[in-house]
Amino acid sequence: MAAQTEAALESQLIKQLVSLEYERVAVISEDELLANLKRQLEKHNKTTFSKVEFKRITNHLNKGNVFDKAKILRDKFVLVRDDGTNSYIEFLDSEHWCQNLFQVTNQVTIEGNYKNRYDVTILINGLPLVQIELKKRGVELKQAFNQINRYQKHSFQSNSALFGYVQVFVISNGVNTKYYANNKKQSFKQTFFWADKNNQNITNLEAFTDDFLERCHISKMICKYIVLAEVDKILMVLRPYQYYAAEAIIDRVTNSDKNGYIWHTTGSGKTLTSFKASQILMKLPQVHKVVFVVDRKD
Repeated sequence: MAAQTEAALESQLIKQLVSLEYERVAVISEDELLANLKRQLEKHNKTTFSKVEFKRITNHLNKGNVFDKAKILRDKFVLVRDDGTNSYIEFLDSEHWCQNLFQVTNQVTIEGNYKNRYDVTILINGLPLVQIELKKRGVELKQAFNQINRYQKHSFQSNSALFGYVQVFVISNGVNTKYYANNKKQSFKQTFFWADKNNQNITNLEAFTDDFLERCHISKMICKYIVLAEVDKILMVLRPYQYYAAEAIIDRVTNSDKNGYIWHTTGSGKTLTSFKASQILMKLPQVHKVVFVVDRKD
């Protein structure tokens, strides 16, 4: 049987995302990306923007590096309207993550130092927050990783620099699929397989898409389970066992009066797990006190 081509893999992925209720849009140029962003932000914020007002928004979005943009994404923007009044503009609903607007497009072409054409892009409220790079079956996964690195150098920060807002990269050859956060210190060692609750890796792209790229789940990962590490100024995304541990902690604290414990081995990221769980819990009104013992030596 002939190996599945990259084009066939891309077409199949888009079809699957549409079945998961992503809106399919044809956005392949910088101008179309900006026009779609305007429409989606207007819809998300239940308002309309004049040409001048939208220019103020894009000027704001065009500031800083990847780490700066991650903060901008999560903050509201005070837009000065043409009539002198102020409006708060939200780019991402982090508290009600399922209520964001989800679209999928492919072959977006951006010209920077070189002209680059990206495979599959997930847009949330019009912003490219997940970028997926595909290779045909049999090709080493690292080739997709290296290609994303080239895109970062050549065009992600070009023009409106909207691809600087990518939070999560996904690389796949159909058989093996991994994800990782967008950060300047990324290495192939920091790419992860997704897994189920029993720690069984989900490597196949189709199964990965059903689980990890389901709209509410990928939005929750971006809104709740990406850490903005201030010291190194990088984004970090939780591995599956960290995600399930944090979710279990949150469930135990919010839905029970019992204690609990999570056991991790040395170097597994206990501090990051407890930090992210406590960060979420402290925002809940019914939670008054949470105690974590991150590392205990008997």
